Amino acid sequence: MRVMSSKKHEKVNQPTARMQCSWHRWLPLFVIAAGIAAYCNSFHGVFLFDEERRILNNELLHRLWPPWDLLTGRRAVVDISLAINYAIGKLDVTGYHAFNLAVHILAALTLLGVLRRTLLCEDLRDQCGRVAPWLALVVALIWVVHPLQTQSVTYIIQRGEALMGLFYLLTLYAVIRGAGAPHGQLWFAAAIVFCALGMGSKAVMVTAPVVVLLYDRVFISKSFSETLRQRWGLYLGLAATWGILFTSGIVQGVLDTSPRPTTHVGFAYKGVTPLEYLQSQGGVIVHYLRLSLWPHPLCLDYDWPVANSPGAIVRPLILVAPLLAGTVWTFRKKPWLGFVGAWFFLILAPTSSIIPIKDLAFEHRMYLPLASVIVLVVVGCHTLLGRILSR
Repeated sequence: MRVMSSKKHEKVNQPTARMQCSWHRWLPLFVIAAGIAAYCNSFHGVFLFDEERRILNNELLHRLWPPWDLLTGRRAVVDISLAINYAIGKLDVTGYHAFNLAVHILAALTLLGVLRRTLLCEDLRDQCGRVAPWLALVVALIWVVHPLQTQSVTYIIQRGEALMGLFYLLTLYAVIRGAGAPHGQLWFAAAIVFCALGMGSKAVMVTAPVVVLLYDRVFISKSFSETLRQRWGLYLGLAATWGILFTSGIVQGVLDTSPRPTTHVGFAYKGVTPLEYLQSQGGVIVHYLRLSLWPHPLCLDYDWPVANSPGAIVRPLILVAPLLAGTVWTFRKKPWLGFVGAWFFLILAPTSSIIPIKDLAFEHRMYLPLASVIVLVVVGCHTLLGRILSR
């Protein structure tokens, strides 16, 4: 794999003189402090719902050795983390919540790093370059304390979403660093490892190789052909991590159509048809967007109804269809803005498409897509304020 040295990429990875000042090294402390302040009161939350089956009564988690049974599970990384928690503190919930919070804060710090470098790219440098660290900090701070993240952080078993989010962001960060590093292959190897760990955390990670490829095309390379020519080994390795979803049985479970009473995800689930699930997701996405801007009221366990009436199906599409069409259009006209929209829709695609899932809506599914909404609001406000002041 060759390391690209184009001028466009150099602008992504070379910090400005302002960023080289010592103060920007203290920015992560604000994120850490905000995360701890927001969730330190959650450490005594009790085990709930699925946690009785997945943790309390799961004998596999009560031993770390031999690890083979843990490694063959559908969410092996999550199971191993739970087994470590049990080995350290048995069923004391404090350690489980502390682990969840640590993962969330690490994800926020990674998001800070990704945004700080992205805002210095060629397309955004003139608009955001001078204040890139501050804009990245504002987005990361809002993301780490946003109430919509509560379920992913405080509901212990949903650490799968947070772990997947962390490895998703780490995969992207490693690719950004590797694209301009003298020894980029080491960063690319790390990206493949992170992607594999994400696949072992939650199947939503399936979109990561595609999203990373889109990021590469928009912010680093000049074309898809150049991207694949320069870093074909990286993307071959990222694509190979899809094999984890096959070997763990997730893909087979989703595609199997034989009805089983214990199935809650995939085409074997008969509680809702693929068409009914799809036509209900417009309302779900609108609900997610509303909670992103006004996170009240929040709900741990929705009983979201299937959209059967024409009004319930069509009304949400008045908002969702233009957003989706706008994402495709802006990807050609203003690629960075199109990528922000693609981040939102692609990461939601596994849970908001035609694959039936027992729970039509869950707030933790917005863990990563929420970042795109916050970026649009923060960068949009910065741009608008700049234009007003310039006049």
